[in-house]
Amino acid sequence: MADRLYTTRETDEILSAIRLETKLDKGILARIAFTLSLTEDGANVSTSKDFNGAEIRRSTFIDQNELFIKTLISQVYRKSDINEDSFYSNKSIIKNHIDSGAKKLKKLFEESGNNSDLLINKLVERVEFSGRRENFGKGFEILLGKELLQKNEVIMELNNTAIHANSHLAIMGKPGVGKTQFLLKILADIRQQSNFQTNFIYFDYKGDVADNQQFCDKAKVQTYRLLQGTHTLPINPFVLPSYDEQKINVSAREKAESFASINSKLGPVQKGALTEAIKAAYARRAGTDKPYPDFRDVYEVARTAYDEEGKRDDSLIEVLRDLSDFNLFWAHGSELPPIEKLSNRTLLIDVHEMPVLKELVAYLVIERLYKEMSVMLESPVNDNKRTIRTILVIDEAHNYLSQKNIFLEKIIREGRSKGIVIFFASQSPNDYQQKSFNFQELLEFAYIFQCEGASASVIQDIIGCSPKTAKDLQTEVARLEPWQVISRSQDKKDEFIKFTAEAFYKNY
Repeated sequence: MADRLYTTRETDEILSAIRLETKLDKGILARIAFTLSLTEDGANVSTSKDFNGAEIRRSTFIDQNELFIKTLISQVYRKSDINEDSFYSNKSIIKNHIDSGAKKLKKLFEESGNNSDLLINKLVERVEFSGRRENFGKGFEILLGKELLQKNEVIMELNNTAIHANSHLAIMGKPGVGKTQFLLKILADIRQQSNFQTNFIYFDYKGDVADNQQFCDKAKVQTYRLLQGTHTLPINPFVLPSYDEQKINVSAREKAESFASINSKLGPVQKGALTEAIKAAYARRAGTDKPYPDFRDVYEVARTAYDEEGKRDDSLIEVLRDLSDFNLFWAHGSELPPIEKLSNRTLLIDVHEMPVLKELVAYLVIERLYKEMSVMLESPVNDNKRTIRTILVIDEAHNYLSQKNIFLEKIIREGRSKGIVIFFASQSPNDYQQKSFNFQELLEFAYIFQCEGASASVIQDIIGCSPKTAKDLQTEVARLEPWQVISRSQDKKDEFIKFTAEAFYKNY
């Protein structure tokens, strides 16, 4: 049984250089390299035939983890018996992966600008977001509160396909009645019950959730405060699955439609100009290692075109200038690359300081999420429990639902099978029946706190009660006390239930 192995000279130089910057022991760096290669190369790792580097003793590398490391190797190589020479020697699987992984570690280090903190962030990111497997068929049972009269617990089985058509949810009520605390409690429960594998993207229109450090800690949220300090979303809305001419043309037209749906001042001429500017910006970046533009690229193309044609600045130039100058999204020259997948991140996007562009930022993020969703495999179902991958949370949704967002509509229609769910929080049940799209028809869960002006017909549709009951509830809803909620009955013997909502701050 060999008690040591020797790396290649290149591996020794790489680990030594990184050790100087990170202050991590070379044995730890060797384990990181091994893990990177085992994950990415698998059983196809190249054989290492250079033994001119540093000595790594078995006791240093293995420590107390021999059974664990052997199990990992057995799983990857699909072998139940790993002999000693194959396990730890100069001809071993471990040596091959250390030498291969060192090159990967070097590349990550270089991509981090030889900055040790950025390297650690990259490694944490890979572990936190890329290395986890979906928790297939995890059932959620969320305590919502207790009924006012019977004091029975009200439990929400969010992803039980045997009793619910989908998992989309809306919370409605005027400010100060408890709806945000109720929403945060539900989200924190979901994160913890899923072992943090179900993610969410939260648009915070007031800034109060971003300030709730207890919630951010308990839910393990990554917060981005736009227009506050140096916060920039690590998202590039121009990233595409591939960059052939057809996909670029379609994407450019969709972006122009997105801008026009948010800004009524953008007419057909501006939409055409934006489409052409985006296409030209892609052409600028074609053939590079990052073949997608950023908003500065698009603004510069549009600016040049306007100058050449002698056109005055208009609303399109203003919007593109703001998107370029405000640094809201990832731009070329950033220290870190844009995130590859949005759907496996838990993000809180605080937009309350933004005087303009709130809706456009949300639109572009939602578009990106839909594009990811469209190529996902169906979400697994086990024992009638559908895996929920991520939740799109739109706070103050009454400011947003009137905008014609085709991607939001597609997510709420198509997201069920992909495990993508939408949670809304707004001030009234009336907000969900828009002229262009009836969101209410696709809401499986609806919770009404105190609010005024709710129409009887909307209450009837949301609660699923009779017209007479809806008329009575119209008055009842306006008189609810803070934390009191009316929702659909969980069985058929009652038309509705009334309960006292649980609050995040009381549970966490």
